[in-house]
Amino acid sequence: MKSHQIELEISAVRPTQYPTDQLPEIAFVGRSNVGKSSLVNSLTGRKSFARTSNQPGKTQTLNFYTIDQNWRIVDVPGYGYAKVSKKQRAEWGRMIETYLTQRENLRGVVSLIDGRHAPMSLDKQMVEFLHYYQLPVLVVATKTDKVPRNQRNKISSTFKQQLKIENSDELVLYSTIEHYGQEQVWGWINQLIK
Repeated sequence: MKSHQIELEISAVRPTQYPTDQLPEIAFVGRSNVGKSSLVNSLTGRKSFARTSNQPGKTQTLNFYTIDQNWRIVDVPGYGYAKVSKKQRAEWGRMIETYLTQRENLRGVVSLIDGRHAPMSLDKQMVEFLHYYQLPVLVVATKTDKVPRNQRNKISSTFKQQLKIENSDELVLYSTIEHYGQEQVWGWINQLIK
C-alpha cells in the first residue's frame, strides 16, 4: 500500500475559514462512527493520522486534509448522533449543507454507510440530497469484513435498491481490516480530481 503525504490544513465551520486556493476536494460523509477516519487512514496508508474514536460525534468541524499537495479530503461531521442538543445538530446541518451546496472546489462525495445493516433513513436522505444537487456520489459500504462472505452480494443489492443508486453512482464494499475496496475508491477519486 502506497503511503501518501497528508496534512490537516484547517478545521472550519464557515466558508470564510475554507482554504482559498483551487485544489479539488472530495467530501466524506456518513453517520457518526461509520468509519470515516479509519477509511481516510486506510486510503492514505497512515495508521492514525485522522483520529478514530469509539465515541460518536467526535468530529464537529469540516476537516480539510491536503493529500500529496494536490487535492483534499474534507471530513464532514457525522450525522445522526443523538447525544448533542437539537441546536447543535441544526448548526452542524447548516454547516454541512453550506459546504456541500456552495463549495466550488467540491468534485464529489463519498457517502459511507455501515455495510452490516440496511441503510437507515438518514443515509437515504443524504444520498437523495446529493442526487438533488447533482453531486457525483460514491457509496462505500464500510465494515463489510464483519459480514459473512456469502452474504456480501446481498449488501450490494440491498444498498442499490434502498438508496436508489443511479447509473452515474458507484458502490464499493470496503474493509480496512481485509484491505479490499481501496483500488475502486482510489479509481473513482482519481477520475474526479484530474
